Amino acid sequence: MIHNNISILNNGHLAFSNVDTVEMANKYGTPLYLVDENKIKENCREYKAALEKYFGKESLPLYASKALCYRNIYRILNEEGLCIDVVSGGELYTALSVGFPAERIYFHGNNKTLNEICYGLDNRIGGFIVDNFDELVRINAEAGKRNINQNILLRLSPGIDPHTHRAVVTGNVDSKFGVAIETGQALEFVKAAIECENLTLEGIHCHIGSQIFDKYPFTDAAKNMLDFALEIKNKLGFDVKKINLGGGIGVKYTNNDPDVTIDEIFCEIKKELDSMVSERGLESLVFLFEMGRYISANAGMTLYTVGSVKEITGYKKYVCIDGGMCDNPRYALYQSKYTVYNASNANSERTMVASVAGRCCESGDLIGEDMQLQEFKREDIMAVAVTGAYNYAMSSNYNRLPKPAMVAVENGADKLVVKRETYEDIVKNEL
Repeated sequence: MIHNNISILNNGHLAFSNVDTVEMANKYGTPLYLVDENKIKENCREYKAALEKYFGKESLPLYASKALCYRNIYRILNEEGLCIDVVSGGELYTALSVGFPAERIYFHGNNKTLNEICYGLDNRIGGFIVDNFDELVRINAEAGKRNINQNILLRLSPGIDPHTHRAVVTGNVDSKFGVAIETGQALEFVKAAIECENLTLEGIHCHIGSQIFDKYPFTDAAKNMLDFALEIKNKLGFDVKKINLGGGIGVKYTNNDPDVTIDEIFCEIKKELDSMVSERGLESLVFLFEMGRYISANAGMTLYTVGSVKEITGYKKYVCIDGGMCDNPRYALYQSKYTVYNASNANSERTMVASVAGRCCESGDLIGEDMQLQEFKREDIMAVAVTGAYNYAMSSNYNRLPKPAMVAVENGADKLVVKRETYEDIVKNEL
């Protein structure tokens, strides 16, 4: 099995966190998101322990909310002692609605609205990651109106290509995110931030991309950020206190993906950083990271009911399901690979080659193409593994399809944490 929270029961059904997935499909209907909240806790603890082990207690373990955002995850993150990143007023509202401490919230995003900036300031969040000059001016002005001093980090583009899918690369020079170091604009950005009387510049931030399985993109980014921190010190006389190297550590979606742990990656990064920091005389720096996918991805599974198996004679087969790009757009966007199980007959061999087709009126509505699958027939339950990141978070009502329910499963127990949408929910804001 692709992860240790997936197994096969004596009745041949697939289990997720020791819960019978076929029973879950029958009880709650499909499509259905399952989330293993025990795995989320386990991943939080692994992340927190590795960060403290290699970077010290002062290094904040941040969770990137955009990977998976629902109310109960913030209760868990609070209990586990993590800080969080948010990228919208909606994510901020969700966290605050369950009492997540505002001082442990950091607000990202490349174009925060005035309302979002005010919302963050009024709730006295821990910090803003400022993306551009206009935003810097606006946050400074709004903080001044409230007679408060706001902590900030500056989002920079370090000019690194992590060699992942181009749609998830965020740290190269030509990016909508941040201010580029290479062009010289970043130094002016820092100078402007230092001069803002209502803001306290704590440090600099970058995020280079996602699904990264080795140290080199991180250490390459760190080298550029450290060189820039030294330039700031020498040219502006300002000591950078914090460098946030973002998230992006990869997770295993299929057996073709590397099997790495956050401890292994952090260990390798730390080895490289020690010498780089020492060479530049920047030993007092605190390093931060912000994992999202690593916390939630393998804690998720999506269940579907097979509606038909279609064979185009001489060409290919399609297994058609009752969900698709509305609840999982990642294949349509990124051609992301997944591991698929026949939850109804999990012991069967993978003798079928077929594409998994969603129900939306789009040719590109697929979960995967020409996959080596177990045999499927109508009414079988299909389980798609590792869907805890960027599935529910990116879901939509395209074709007027209601969003699925989400059920938390843990050690044989289940509980509803997000209700299934109804047709009435879809039209409730329309006049």
